Amino acid sequence: MEFPEMKTTKTRLVGASVALIVAFVGAWEGMKTQAYRDIVGVSTICYGETKGVKMGDTATKAECDAMLDVSLKEHEAGMRSCLKAPEKIPIKTYLAMISLSYNIGTGAFCRSTARRRLNAGDWAGACEAATWFNRAGGRKVQGLVNRRQDEYKMCMQGARE
Repeated sequence: MEFPEMKTTKTRLVGASVALIVAFVGAWEGMKTQAYRDIVGVSTICYGETKGVKMGDTATKAECDAMLDVSLKEHEAGMRSCLKAPEKIPIKTYLAMISLSYNIGTGAFCRSTARRRLNAGDWAGACEAATWFNRAGGRKVQGLVNRRQDEYKMCMQGARE
């Protein structure tokens, strides 16, 4: 399976923050090296990758890890594009929002109340608004409720800094 090259963009994902977000998202997404249908029927592989995935695709763990790295940076870039002052957001709040963006997509993130509250400097309000994304296929999914609570905890650690 091939994946696109990442365009260079400004990032806050360096050192320990890279390890933290990769471990966090990787644990929530899980890894499957054969394409499968997600909860709403979308062809998915590795750590929740959907772009260009067809049923029957396979990938190695190394390919999955590389895809996650590229995809997290792409989602960070998309998220940054709709934030007024991303450098001012506390790092753990920022990382929680990357996890959210990775899971719901940058379009949904950029249209969200969480983004609006981040832009207003309301870190705690943004953390709360992120928990609202707990549905798939129109129904509440306990796994998403759990993930949003875990993101909320990380987000609030940053909001209290």
